[in-house]
Amino acid sequence: MKQVMILTSLSFYPTPLGTKQTTERPIPHARMALLTNSSDFVSDSDRDAYFFRDLENRQILLNEAQVQAVRHFKGPLLTLAGAGSGKTTVLVCRVAYLLRVHRVHPSNLLLITFSKKAAEEMRERLTSMPGLDHSMTNTMQVRTFHAFCLRLLRMNGLQQEILSDSRYQQIVFKRIMLGMGLQDTYQPEVLISLLSSYKMQLIEVDDLPEGTEEDKEVKRIFMQYEQWKMEQQKIDFDDILIKAYHLLQQNTDVLRSLQRKFTYISVDEFQDTNTVQYEIIQMIAKNHENLMVVGDDDQTIYSFNGARNEFILQFHEKYPAAKTVTLDINYRSTSSIVGLGNAIIKHNVQRKSKTLLATKESDRKPQYVKPTNSDDEADWLINDLRIKVAEGGSQYGDFAILYRTASNSRAIIEQLILHNLPFVDYGSNDSFYDQWMVKPIIDHLRLAHERRNFEAIEGVLPSLYIGRDQGMRIIQDQEAIQAKKWPLIHLLGLPNLKDFQKEKLKNRIRLIKSLADMKPLAAVQVIRKDFYDAFLETNKRSKLTHHREMLKETLDELESSANRFDSVEQFLYFIHEVAEKRTEMSAARKDHTANKISLMTIHKSKGLEFPIVYLLCAIEGNMPHSTALDASHLEDVKMAGVVGRDKGTAALEEERRLAYVAVTRAKAELLISSPAFYRGKKAEPSRFLLSAFPGADPVVSRKPAAAVDVGAAAARRPAAVGKPAAATERVAAWICEQAGCKAWSRISSPQEAKLAAKACPLCSAAMVKGSRMVSLTH
Repeated sequence: MKQVMILTSLSFYPTPLGTKQTTERPIPHARMALLTNSSDFVSDSDRDAYFFRDLENRQILLNEAQVQAVRHFKGPLLTLAGAGSGKTTVLVCRVAYLLRVHRVHPSNLLLITFSKKAAEEMRERLTSMPGLDHSMTNTMQVRTFHAFCLRLLRMNGLQQEILSDSRYQQIVFKRIMLGMGLQDTYQPEVLISLLSSYKMQLIEVDDLPEGTEEDKEVKRIFMQYEQWKMEQQKIDFDDILIKAYHLLQQNTDVLRSLQRKFTYISVDEFQDTNTVQYEIIQMIAKNHENLMVVGDDDQTIYSFNGARNEFILQFHEKYPAAKTVTLDINYRSTSSIVGLGNAIIKHNVQRKSKTLLATKESDRKPQYVKPTNSDDEADWLINDLRIKVAEGGSQYGDFAILYRTASNSRAIIEQLILHNLPFVDYGSNDSFYDQWMVKPIIDHLRLAHERRNFEAIEGVLPSLYIGRDQGMRIIQDQEAIQAKKWPLIHLLGLPNLKDFQKEKLKNRIRLIKSLADMKPLAAVQVIRKDFYDAFLETNKRSKLTHHREMLKETLDELESSANRFDSVEQFLYFIHEVAEKRTEMSAARKDHTANKISLMTIHKSKGLEFPIVYLLCAIEGNMPHSTALDASHLEDVKMAGVVGRDKGTAALEEERRLAYVAVTRAKAELLISSPAFYRGKKAEPSRFLLSAFPGADPVVSRKPAAAVDVGAAAARRPAAVGKPAAATERVAAWICEQAGCKAWSRISSPQEAKLAAKACPLCSAAMVKGSRMVSLTH
């Protein structure tokens, strides 16, 4: 099979431009921090010296800014915690300080974080702090927002059962849509996410828009879901926050009780706070304002979940007397990794100004590679990773592979499976091939290979505009009477089927028959051209859930996958292998000690760190994503934090924050890949990387990738003064190495880019791969 080819080597570059530069561009480095700790500036004569001496004896060595945050007692405190700056240590030490130095009772402390894992870690670390014990930490409230609010509701009489099974929740939505005659119209997961977005901004279902037919249908679905929960005496996770908010608003006695009880409040990951969570904290802290919030506005990457960046940016407007402490020393990464992060994020405008210092010298600077495409990228990564493990310096658990979107992981997962390397995918449990827009195409291929595959038959029915239940009922009924070689033919017996619909059905069966002898790529392309792209364009599910470019992107990735195989049968067998591996991975996830490579989107990686990080597909159109380059389509509900701001600018800044988060996950080694071609189109390195290097060619604002090829509007150089500006682009090229020969030729296709060598047409000397600037006007 084609896909077993291995790319044995790929050049590493010190900059993301993918070429050897004639003049060395300076590599961004963070300044090294002066390594001091509390023993240097907390005198033995200070009244709290005993506390810091105890910490020092436990090797908890706080820097000056950390000590300032820990010592803060009364009033609001904004702690800006840069990546790797020890925010959890500060939170835990400050709680211990309040308990030991100020003799605050444990029951008066409330520490809120976002994940159950983080809450458990903080509780464990508090228990191990000098002078504290289990009885004190057990009395404290160290909880997630949801756990705190649920406890509050239970104590005030809430009896409803929690709808905690997401799959059951999806089934409820499917049943509602079936009852409305809207089965297969919308994707349950996306409806749930959309409803959550509205709720977390305190938008009631009754107040949802009804401007279009889709708006009306979605609103009816949501209202029926709310009615079902009420009848079944159930609430979902969003309801926990909403009901707690309403309880505090409507019951002043409960609110006053909380205000008296929790006189010191700390909130972790404050940049991830949504409107409901923010309002709840504000209400409880209103009287005393002893509120410590810890977060990093540069890591606000969850606006689609309602996170509001301005809660940090405007903290002093709400609390004018607030003190600010900036934790600006990074203890995680080397100076060149911290420096790259600084150089990327400094170009954002809507941020608190801070530049991180480093504590580790750089043995290895970030390296950049420029593979031909995503499949060559995966080949290179596997080879590089295996070399690192074989040399004995690294083990599989040291590696993280990060990417912007889940579809970016398709090629690397294939290679990991082919080479039987241990890995865990922290994304969806579903395979790429099980995505709702991909699976119908796979079902058509399955039918071509196995015409009586009834599961696949059910999968193709929606694209024929036939309901699954109705279609399968008549097929099964007629099969019981007389089985057919092609059971789909039974659909001709559907009542009220018009002549043109019958003809379309016959054409579809003829199409499916023809697919068996095609190459997989050709088969996918025929399906798309014949009906599937048009079907998605008119499908309500597509309109609601995905920007057109994202649909196209996913199907283009499917074509890239199909192109690796010689027959439909081979392709389907490999998809089966992927599904089997997914089952194994589900069990592996539970084993946190397993020595496995970690795969995840950048969003999933926030808060984590790894010795070695590979960042894939760092190109224009993917980082920033094409949807951010055309952010006007984004609904206001998904752009919660940009009131009064340009959506495009806000979306682009969030994409830059994503790049910053990805870079700062690496502790020792960072390898960044920017393929020359992306899904068949020429691509450029991400503007976020280029902007980090002084003198690098800027990537100008461009039309979205849906309107032009990704990378077609290339980096421009300013023209000489007095001359009209000449639009240029940097192109991959063969360049003659012979002294005095100026011959070069453009690399115009992925196939040509795969060549290892080429002879000069003028002097026959060897040519090497490089790049040239060319005019766009010729």
